[in-house]
Amino acid sequence: MSLRIAFDLDGTVADLDSTLAEISRSLFGGEPEAVAPAEGPPAEVRRDDPRGRPPADTPAAKDGPDEAEDRVTPPRVRSLTPRQQSMVWQAALRTPNFWETLGEIEPGVLARLWALAGERGWEVVFLTQRPASEGDTTQRQSQRWLRAKGFELPSVFVVSGSRGKVASALGLDVVVDDRPENCLDVKVDSTARAVLVARAGSPAMAANAARLGIEAVSSIAELLDRLGRRAADGPSLLGRIKNLLTGA
Repeated sequence: MSLRIAFDLDGTVADLDSTLAEISRSLFGGEPEAVAPAEGPPAEVRRDDPRGRPPADTPAAKDGPDEAEDRVTPPRVRSLTPRQQSMVWQAALRTPNFWETLGEIEPGVLARLWALAGERGWEVVFLTQRPASEGDTTQRQSQRWLRAKGFELPSVFVVSGSRGKVASALGLDVVVDDRPENCLDVKVDSTARAVLVARAGSPAMAANAARLGIEAVSSIAELLDRLGRRAADGPSLLGRIKNLLTGA
């Protein structure tokens, strides 16, 4: 029986963080701060903070990102005020085919995944909650982006709600994501095995995941190293997945 694996896009294989940070620099100057302002209503922009004032040619922003935007906003951009986050998203989503402009977090890893999936007979899908941008549909943009990075014939599902329910509906065996809350959804709402990508600098995230019984890896390359090993014979498919991930 073929192993069915799902990969999240943004923060897992696609570098949304750097692209939004660059837009933030163009709007406000400097890097997004490491920590959001601690005082004042979260939607309020401080009058004495020049980073909170839009350039003269920037249209007025909403008080914060909408639900779809908030679901994929990376941590560095979350350090901005909600109003600033909204301005960054407005600028991004006005860009025609914005989702095709992102970089690959680990260059070459998608081409490697494509080759390994063909060699091992895996079924790979990609899950995303990306909001719509100007241009083609989010699904088509994402498919073209994946092909350009070396993963041919990609299956992309634009989803909402619990990743666990999606995993259950699609009959997935493994779901790979960079967000602990999504991994917890997978663990609670499905029989799939959740794998958290906790990159360098996130030891606390990896430790918390381990306490919840969630596998953690430092990169997609590390995960592919594990999955690429020959599976030990096991009593069940889930047993073989466990052996693949743990190296047993």
